Amino acid sequence: MWVSQRASVKDPWGTPQNLGPNINSAFNDASPALSSDGHRLYFSSNCPDGFGNNDIYVSRRNNKRDDFAWQPPVNLGGGVNTIADEQGPEYFEDDETGIITLYFVSNRLGGLDGNDIYASTLNEDGDEETFGPAVLVTELSSPFDDQGPAIRRDGREVYLTSNRPGTLGAGGQAIDLWVATRASTSDPWATPVNLGPVVNSVFIDGGPALSRNGTELYFHSPFRPGNVGGPMFDIWVTTRTKLRHSD
Repeated sequence: MWVSQRASVKDPWGTPQNLGPNINSAFNDASPALSSDGHRLYFSSNCPDGFGNNDIYVSRRNNKRDDFAWQPPVNLGGGVNTIADEQGPEYFEDDETGIITLYFVSNRLGGLDGNDIYASTLNEDGDEETFGPAVLVTELSSPFDDQGPAIRRDGREVYLTSNRPGTLGAGGQAIDLWVATRASTSDPWATPVNLGPVVNSVFIDGGPALSRNGTELYFHSPFRPGNVGGPMFDIWVTTRTKLRHSD
């Protein structure tokens, strides 16, 4: 995993730098997600000390402005991880209730098929490594591959990737970005809606990450005109006007 900084939201991003051996291993370390206070980094890895294939880990740092002070990661344990694949963590802290929920992707038994989206709540004892049993988020999951939840700061909007019916492209190889909303954090999610051809291509569009103010959606995609990596994945961003507080 790598990190890039910029002086302000109007400045370009700097050259990415490797996070170093405390975070990165000789295995696949991916899908980083920061806690809202910037002191914890959640990510997935297939290093051999886990429960199964990919597990979710957390690392801490005391200084949230020091990108190279991360401590060795700790496996989140059996509330989140299984012998299957767990990846794509997304941290959400509800400002109204104080409840912390970790959304993630898993292909474990008991889902709707393929990759589904799950949620696990931090235990009330405040142990930052102990999350409760994960629950399938049925509104966001389908019998197809559903991945990459990215939740707006207020918890009322979530972006995900899926190859469910309605995806652009043919042959079942395309993956699109979708969005779902809810009236409040205590309400169920509405049915996800495809973001359409302005954002999605007929190829693979995934890995959504929403800016803190909700106006920038970052994602990865290959093959698009202008891709620096050609057929490899590049990072793209789409913007929208600033949200009203009532949204």
